[in-house]
Amino acid sequence: MDLTSTPKTPTTKRWRVINRTVWLISLSVVFVIFIWEVAIRLGNFPSFILPSPQQVWSRLLQVLADGSLLRHITYTLGEVVAGLAIGIITATVLGYLLAKSPAVERLLSPYIVASQSVPIVAIAPLLVIWFGSGLLSKVLISALIVFFPVLVNTMVGLRSVPEDLHDLMRSLLATRWQTLTMLEMPSALPVFLGGLRIGATLAVIGAVVGEFVGADRGLGFLINRARGQYDTALVFVAVITLVLLALSLYGSVLMLEKRLLAWQRPIESSHR
Repeated sequence: MDLTSTPKTPTTKRWRVINRTVWLISLSVVFVIFIWEVAIRLGNFPSFILPSPQQVWSRLLQVLADGSLLRHITYTLGEVVAGLAIGIITATVLGYLLAKSPAVERLLSPYIVASQSVPIVAIAPLLVIWFGSGLLSKVLISALIVFFPVLVNTMVGLRSVPEDLHDLMRSLLATRWQTLTMLEMPSALPVFLGGLRIGATLAVIGAVVGEFVGADRGLGFLINRARGQYDTALVFVAVITLVLLALSLYGSVLMLEKRLLAWQRPIESSHR
């Protein structure tokens, strides 16, 4: 055994994984930009059909300099966060009721499934007509698109708790609140967070769909305006920004998941 060697701690391993991930992402981005540039040179596309990476970068610097991109990002992010919060709270409360009451589930399930069978693009114009083209309609559209996956995962997570553990809590004379907080919530959390990952990205789609239908601000509005002006470079800027926004929300949920589910990771021995 080499006593001079430095043991590989979990922190060291984690940083190696992060570094490797960053390198892989960087290489993939460089590869995509290279293919993009080659396609433009071989196809000789005009800029309003397919702008070059340099044109997109220049347009990005312009909208950053005048502050317009930041204003649109802030507005869309507010819609997404508000819609995500409303969708999660509503879906969690209703999911708990459905998981605990088969009668309520039989009563409401047809309506919930029917609401999800209609595309959000078809519902969005109605919400804009009913609630106006302001912030509220976009928040409701985001909440609607987040609602179903979080609801289903909440029900599945609560119903996955073994009945033996419920019997144990009853034998210990635990209250309903104690059973919820000490047994059901920790047990359902992994499945619930899986639904939250999906909901975080869908919330962005909902906000943009609402802005497509009717808005005077936001990244969806920016895409609409740029499309009408054949400013394809600005469309690319807005789309890339939306992708980064969705990835940031997804990454935030992953970080939350690692923190909340730290108790699931096995304790590694310090002696290898």
